[in-house]
Amino acid sequence: MRRIYLIHLVLIFLCGLLATFLPEIEQVKRGGPIVPGDVAWLLTASGLVLLMTPGLSFFYGGMVRKKNIISTMMQSMVALGVISVTWVAVGFSLSFGESFHGIIGNPMTFFMFRGVGMYTHPDFSPTIPFALFALFQLKFAIITPALISGAFAERVKFSSYLIFMVLFSIFIYAPLAHMTWHPDGLLRNWGVLDFAGGTVVHISAGMAALAGSIFLGPRKKISHQAEQIPFVILGTGLLWFGWFGFNAGSSLAANETAILAFLNTNTASAVAMITWMFLDGVQNKKVSATGACIGAVVGLVAITPAAGFVTIGASILIGFFTALISNFALSLKAKTEIDDTLDVFPCHGLGGIVGMILTGVFAKDVGLLAGQHKTFLMHLVALVIVMVYCFGASYILYKVTSLIRPMRVSEAEEMEGLDLSQHGESF
Repeated sequence: MRRIYLIHLVLIFLCGLLATFLPEIEQVKRGGPIVPGDVAWLLTASGLVLLMTPGLSFFYGGMVRKKNIISTMMQSMVALGVISVTWVAVGFSLSFGESFHGIIGNPMTFFMFRGVGMYTHPDFSPTIPFALFALFQLKFAIITPALISGAFAERVKFSSYLIFMVLFSIFIYAPLAHMTWHPDGLLRNWGVLDFAGGTVVHISAGMAALAGSIFLGPRKKISHQAEQIPFVILGTGLLWFGWFGFNAGSSLAANETAILAFLNTNTASAVAMITWMFLDGVQNKKVSATGACIGAVVGLVAITPAAGFVTIGASILIGFFTALISNFALSLKAKTEIDDTLDVFPCHGLGGIVGMILTGVFAKDVGLLAGQHKTFLMHLVALVIVMVYCFGASYILYKVTSLIRPMRVSEAEEMEGLDLSQHGESF
């Protein structure tokens, strides 16, 4: 274990040396003048999206047993550090660098953030500094591996998780971001719509979560009782608040599209929350705070790919249908032997899948209801490709990580709790 941490320290030191002594390059492409209002909004939105990761840590931390609360929260929080460094080094280049056949960016285009300056960029940030665009996109890259951690909470080695996080960011997140959001990206040129990350963030995290649940196997003692429900409520509030930056900020400007995305985000989440509550009532269950919070998050996930592309009416239907499907999926999951600890796939993965399909149905002017079939069909094709790739590649990365350092804690460490066995702390 000491060797793994030593390697991380050496890599950080080398990144610092490279960033210091590599010759700076001037940004080649420059867009129009900077628009101060857009800068102010994107700075705010970036802060909102960053807040989602601490929010996620409370959301997840409240759902596990007391002996695993700190470790579960730390698995989210550590992404702020690990992915930030990875993004500066190669992550941003792989996501938005010069395109290799629309699949991945050239890692040298913006290596160590060279050329990521304070001027606008005509392709990515026509009214805001290119560096601000890179920072905004970083926050999406941070939260994605943190989402995955909920699937294998209470049974993964912290040091192994750090390795997997870096590998996932490079080999799964970056190609998806490039294919979906780069002007030359394969999926983007197919006409696939993903306004704020339904595919890039939630489907990728959901499929990786499913693969991780299967690879690591179930916990020795399975519990689904949330220990700290106030944490869950606090986390949901922070996520809902931050999601306005996540979705409305993806307009990359302070304009009417941002307002539409903001409105749709709030509406879909509200509808999904009350739909989940009423579903519990219909099934003769007590309406729980945990269920209401899960419903709200499912709605936020589902509207993400559609937020800037659909009407307010469509956002209501997206929140409603996704809550129905995810709620039913949780009932089915309980009958399987798959131990997805915090239901990442039924909520985030399936929420992203349903949101992507319904984006192809409801998207204004180009959706199925507008009489256009191409977008919907391309969404279905892309969905199959993304799901297969994310599941298969994630499973391989789990195997690779385990070859470097076993991912599963010992039975004794699991029974002791990860707070003490991995961090030497207790709640």
